[in-house]
Amino acid sequence: MKKKKIIILILIILAATLLVLAGVFLIYVLQYYKADTSAQDIYSTHSESIEVRKDYTVFSPEPDKDMNKGLIFYPGGKVDETAYAPILNRLSGEGITCILVKMPFHLAVFDANAGDGIMEKFPEITSWYMGGHSLGGAMASSYAVKHTDEVDGLILLAAYPVSKSDIPAVIIYGSEDKVLNKDKLKGLTGLVEIQGGNHAQFGNYGLQKGDGTAFISREEQQMEAVKAIVAFLSKTP
Repeated sequence: MKKKKIIILILIILAATLLVLAGVFLIYVLQYYKADTSAQDIYSTHSESIEVRKDYTVFSPEPDKDMNKGLIFYPGGKVDETAYAPILNRLSGEGITCILVKMPFHLAVFDANAGDGIMEKFPEITSWYMGGHSLGGAMASSYAVKHTDEVDGLILLAAYPVSKSDIPAVIIYGSEDKVLNKDKLKGLTGLVEIQGGNHAQFGNYGLQKGDGTAFISREEQQMEAVKAIVAFLSKTP
């Protein structure tokens, strides 16, 4: 009888521990950076070129500008994916079809393979690129390394690849970024530093904890990033 009571007590303790851990996890994932109104407005002001699907949003270029190049974009960790509508809308204006992926709990680590099945839904795209911001960029690079036969290049914003590969890449970051571990960039090629930019301004979600203070506007930083991406794409298939 005593042994049975001990087992019950252990089970109660385990259940209580699991409940506490679940609570901590929920508190963590429910606290994320939300898109500002300027990002949300993109969906209404450009509704003719934006299609929201269940797991991702498509930003389509005008037919006369279409380069037949596609970018699958993973959002930054704990950032509402809507925050990247402005920069991806700018890219689609340059002729690039952009696919903004929605991540579980706003964390790409929970679905690093979110790119699966997307490419075949767009047979008109002849070249595919994986990209993302911060943690999303790292996870996008992980996906690209496993799909080198499908991915033509990497576009990383304030991020670095998680492993070495021969995939062409452009790595764009701000000079005032205090979140990115810049030591990880040493020895890498394709680096583009935006003077005055920081970590958060690649998206539209306000200030980020621990980030540096930018001395250029969010719009300027995103325009510089788009310019660097377009230049990169012009050098790849």
